This record gives sequence, structure tokens and C-alpha cells, in this order.
Amino acid sequence: MFTKKSDKEPSAFDLARGVPPPPPHHHPGPPPAHTQHQTPPPQPSGPATASHIGADLTIIGNLVSKGEVHIDGQIQGDLHAMQITVGESARITGGVVADEIIVRGAISGSIRGRRVVLQSSSHVEGDVFHNQLGIEQGAYFEGKSRRVDDPLAGASMPSDSGPAGPGFPLRGNG
Repeated sequence: MFTKKSDKEPSAFDLARGVPPPPPHHHPGPPPAHTQHQTPPPQPSGPATASHIGADLTIIGNLVSKGEVHIDGQIQGDLHAMQITVGESARITGGVVADEIIVRGAISGSIRGRRVVLQSSSHVEGDVFHNQLGIEQGAYFEGKSRRVDDPLAGASMPSDSGPAGPGFPLRGNG
């Protein structure tokens, strides 16, 4: 009666829960006759892999990425990206803004994302502005949950000042 399309890309909610991606479609039949002069498949635009902040790295200041970021270390500042995964050993003190956010570690600050998943190992102290929110059993969440149509609208990009504030500019900025 009801069928689920198998060509659907898995969402952050599916990936966070361990749902495997669908297998690639295979069309049976003989290979093409002219395999020597085929054009290569188009490469996806943007980075192919996520930027990774290792467990031995501490960043004091704001971090901005146009792609995916995986954090296992510590960040003291605001973090803006398209997709953010906060690993179990990660500690973030500051605001986190992205389209999709998966939290397994600790965040002390506000979270703004269209899709936010707080997994069982997460520890969040701060308000969450979201369009979709998932909270697994065992997750620690102290703050307010606010469902808004566009949670990214209220987020401002980090300023151009240094880690200690406006009195300490970044190198080359004054």
C-alpha cells in the first residue's frame, strides 16, 4: 500500500541514527563499446571531505567554514558552517550555527540550525533555535527550545576582531 522511495538521500537524522545510505543503482547490460573516450563523471563542487578539528587542538576565536566541520577538540568562540558534527570528546563554548548540527559532545552556548540532533552522549547548556529537533534518550539539555521558520536568520557572522575581542585585531587588520 505504501512504499518508500529507495533513491532518497539520507538526512542528518538518518545518518545520526546509523541508517546506511541506499546502494547505488546498477543497470545490468553490456558495457559501452567506446570506453576509452568517455568523459569522467562530474566532480562535486566544494570539499569532498569534512574539515576536522582533532582532540588535541584548541581554537580560541571564531571559526567559519563553507562546508562540513567535524569537531573532536575544543573551541572557545563561535562556529559557523553548513554542517557540523560535534564529537563525544568535543567541548564548545560559544554559538554554533549551521544547516545541520549533530551533537555528541558538550556545547555551552546557543545553537541555531535547521536540523539539530542531540545524541545520547551530548551535554548542551544553552538555547536551541531550530526547524527540526531530535533529542535522544540520555542527552543532557538545559535551556530553551525554540522552533522558528528560519533559525539562521537571527545569526550574525563572527566579527573581524581577534580572540580577545575588538581591542585585539587579527594579524593584518590593523
